[in-house]
Amino acid sequence: MIRSLSAGSLLLPGILQNLFAEDPLIDQTNPLAPKKPHFAGKAKRVIFMYMSGGVSHMDSFDPKPRLTTAANELKSKKKADGPRYLKPLWDFKPGGKCGTEVSDLFPNIRECMDDICLIRSMRGDHNDHFQATLGIHCGSVTVPRPSVGSWVSYGLGTVNQNLPSFVVLAPQMPYAGSQVWSSVFLPACHQGTRVIPGDEPIPNLNRHSATPQIQELELSLLDRFNRKHLRSHPGDSSLAARIKSFETAFGMQQEMPEVLDLSKETDATLELYGLERGSSKGFGWQCLVARRMVERGVRFVELIDVGSHDNWDAHADMQSHEPLARNVDKPIAGLLKDLKSRGMLEDTLVVWTTEFGRTPTSDGTKGRSHHHHAYSSWLAGAGVKGGTVYGKTDDFGEWVVENPVHVHDFNATILHLLGFDHEKLTFRYAGRDFRLTDVHGEVVKAVLA
Repeated sequence: MIRSLSAGSLLLPGILQNLFAEDPLIDQTNPLAPKKPHFAGKAKRVIFMYMSGGVSHMDSFDPKPRLTTAANELKSKKKADGPRYLKPLWDFKPGGKCGTEVSDLFPNIRECMDDICLIRSMRGDHNDHFQATLGIHCGSVTVPRPSVGSWVSYGLGTVNQNLPSFVVLAPQMPYAGSQVWSSVFLPACHQGTRVIPGDEPIPNLNRHSATPQIQELELSLLDRFNRKHLRSHPGDSSLAARIKSFETAFGMQQEMPEVLDLSKETDATLELYGLERGSSKGFGWQCLVARRMVERGVRFVELIDVGSHDNWDAHADMQSHEPLARNVDKPIAGLLKDLKSRGMLEDTLVVWTTEFGRTPTSDGTKGRSHHHHAYSSWLAGAGVKGGTVYGKTDDFGEWVVENPVHVHDFNATILHLLGFDHEKLTFRYAGRDFRLTDVHGEVVKAVLA
């Protein structure tokens, strides 16, 4: 009987408060109330940018001149045997005062390297998109587990009850679909709310009833049916949690339209993000909306640049990286600069990652295949040691040779920056305590300021 935000009507906060007080089956505790972490973390919120498909590390953030030499030697000798090395297609140049080298794919991000800690020694557990996408988000490549955003929502709650604590800006569905932002066995209110550009960013965000009074009558009747249904299922806590989430849904009707209205942003701000006035196309819109959300109290905002098609999965031709990079490079740099100018980068953690890297050898003649043994990700902002590089791969970018950072270590470090001991942020389900990092993971202390 309970209907979700995407399915139909919403409940008024006043109705909820009155009816909850009458019903002992509904927990009086607000699962989205602000909570204190285990210790004082440097970060209060996270903007998590996920590049779907597998960005080539040796073409972006991990320069490999030896790979270029080996590829040229192979070509000149026309050898049929041995590794078919493919040289990087873009030149690397130092960025910022720190001099961290970044390729010409990301010239604008290169300017921001003084604020970025680049990790060149990432590694995962699976070479398939679906499983690797689950791995970087949920810590498991075999079964669905709660997303990192859901864990942050569960641990911190939200300071703005009119907006979700976890929002996903995803124009297209990624590999693994909505499992990427699912709460799975955590209370349903911690699931990510998907927002897409266009006329209807969230289904049924606008009120459909003729008047507020009619809507109140409709919702009151619906709530009575929901409460009756709940009494017949007293052991199902998710029903009560979903009723509670209607408060947030109603609040979103009031506040979310203003968050998504960019008309009051200055021309200079829009230019910073590479966004044309009135447009909601491209990664610039996602980055600017993310900034507006976190400054209004949203705890975790994930940005997914493209979906499961036409993404960074460059099997046929590495040149396909170029338009994808052009879509995200200026907006990401603009976001970092904007957060910094507003004093928000000090307590906002910005994360950039992909699900795996690509092989130093060719796939066909011009592409690269999947490679989970080594790739690059980076962190910026709250509590992060900017202007640094951590970890190292071999001369061909094939294997990590110094300071490996597993996906579990990466997620443990994100939680640490928010003030959580990743081993203690747990939820009991099916007779055992679960956590984001499963039974693994170490905080990478060297990247902390």
